[in-house]
Amino acid sequence: MSKIYRLIIFLPLVILGCAPNVIDENKVLQKISSLDMNIFSKKGEKKYSISSPNSSYDSIKLKFESKKPIIHIFNGEEIKYIIRSEESTLLDNNKLLKLKGDVKLRTLKKEDDRLYADYFIWNIEETNYLLEGNIRFENQKIVLYSGKAKLYTDNIIEFFKPVKYIIKDENNDNISEINSENAYYNLNTQSLIFKAKDKRVKSKIYF
Repeated sequence: MSKIYRLIIFLPLVILGCAPNVIDENKVLQKISSLDMNIFSKKGEKKYSISSPNSSYDSIKLKFESKKPIIHIFNGEEIKYIIRSEESTLLDNNKLLKLKGDVKLRTLKKEDDRLYADYFIWNIEETNYLLEGNIRFENQKIVLYSGKAKLYTDNIIEFFKPVKYIIKDENNDNISEINSENAYYNLNTQSLIFKAKDKRVKSKIYF
């Protein structure tokens, strides 16, 4: 009989221990069939926007996860960069943006410039964007490859060694292929700078 009483006392504890998990599962994760969200700075300026056909919001972790997102990064009223990827995660009170899978970045002013990567990470408080994995930058004149790159707000892309670059001719054919250490490409001036560990070694190419 004592075993039966113990079971009766223990059973409600098991039920109470499991019930919150079921409730949380239904309330914590909110599905969003069509996301269209703008993020503003403290001064009220639009920093970036996210649109996605399939998203979810975790109210415990305060995290948005989106499929096939399109990100617009603004400079004042103008769109500076447009980024697409397979997945995105927005967390830390909308201050940390992570993109994963087939990341593609382009500018509106120079539409033939394309920057590709596996991952894109942006801490909104900082002024640069980190790209990692299978980096490729390409336009009508040059192709650069590396494993890691940083895009700065002044439109300079830093490629970390080892860097391989290919120069194209007027027919868009590859005419030379060179390996180097760190490289810096300026989107505004279309110039490429190479720097080695020994700071005395430096070269610059204009296209």
